[in-house]
Amino acid sequence: MADSTFSLNDPVLTTGTPVDGVGLCLSGGGYRAMLFHVGALWRLMDSGKLFELTRVSSVSGGSITAAALALAWTGLEPGGISAFKRDFVEPVRALARVTIDERSVIGGLLLPGSIGHYVAESYSKHLFGEKTLQDLPDTPRFIINATNLETGSLFRFSRAEIRDWRVGRIAAPTLRIADAVAASSAFPPVLSPFVLDVDPTDFDPPAPGEITDDSFRSEISLSDGGVYDNLGLQQIWGRCKTVLVSDGGGHIADDSSPPGDWARQSLRVLEVVDQQVRNLRMIQVVGSLLRQERHGAFWSARTNIADYGLADALPCPQAKTALIAAIPTRLRRMDNVQQERLINWGYAVADAGIRRYWPTGIDAPSGFPYPAMGIG
Repeated sequence: MADSTFSLNDPVLTTGTPVDGVGLCLSGGGYRAMLFHVGALWRLMDSGKLFELTRVSSVSGGSITAAALALAWTGLEPGGISAFKRDFVEPVRALARVTIDERSVIGGLLLPGSIGHYVAESYSKHLFGEKTLQDLPDTPRFIINATNLETGSLFRFSRAEIRDWRVGRIAAPTLRIADAVAASSAFPPVLSPFVLDVDPTDFDPPAPGEITDDSFRSEISLSDGGVYDNLGLQQIWGRCKTVLVSDGGGHIADDSSPPGDWARQSLRVLEVVDQQVRNLRMIQVVGSLLRQERHGAFWSARTNIADYGLADALPCPQAKTALIAAIPTRLRRMDNVQQERLINWGYAVADAGIRRYWPTGIDAPSGFPYPAMGIG
């Protein structure tokens, strides 16, 4: 008997023909990843490579960073580091001074409304306002990814469309950016699901192979984009010949006595699954770079910068960067010291990854974005 959930039209199998474009993937990992990616983008900015991007794909904490960059994009220009800091870096850092997850959980439990929608309201209040997906730039194309719990598919938001390959498409959506980012960062089980309230008539008529039941096109239950694709890679890999991956995710700790109760064991299982999928995608990217099948670079918060073999890499002893990488995956307030060390680390390791794997010809940086802080 055929499996009705399997189709050769599944984008996992048919990702398109890569074109001469530069795609950037921003992983999940809460505020830790959000600020780590700020550092990576800072290096792309001051090297002049930021404006070569044609596509940015993000999940979870990376989607906060991506959406903030998208809203600042039209005011940025090569060499304009002051505007970059004012319009992008500082607003993201201001959000990082606010605890969102605990307050949203308490609000969702004690007050009317869901946890996910309290998260969205916090994003709206502190960073995105009432801006919608139509406020994103045309180029580069920013794609914010979530996971559709009803179909088990990737659910993506962009200026051009909201789309799930099994449910269908809404063209030129006017959904708030805060809602799209809240869906993308609805980390299970605490912040998930984010229920997207849409009208079935907003969708294009079902195409062949798509679900025809309109119950899948209203009150759609969405979870963290990292559940499906924890690097945000799928929307880049099949479309861009040059692939940049910034991984701010964590690493599961060894535990000689894993919990036996169902709740904590379920969390442990989720961590194992996340790590395995992340490792497989990392192997896919790095292997292709080493075999010179693709151009681009991969860098991670967990990388030993010495592995890049650059004599002029910024000084980042692994003992100190490991402490930065171990900052919890939360949407919890961070002090300025943690923020600046995360940004510095993202900047330094992105620089090493880019100069090692992507033949750009850029010079080594003169120092960290926050030189007085270093990395600890």
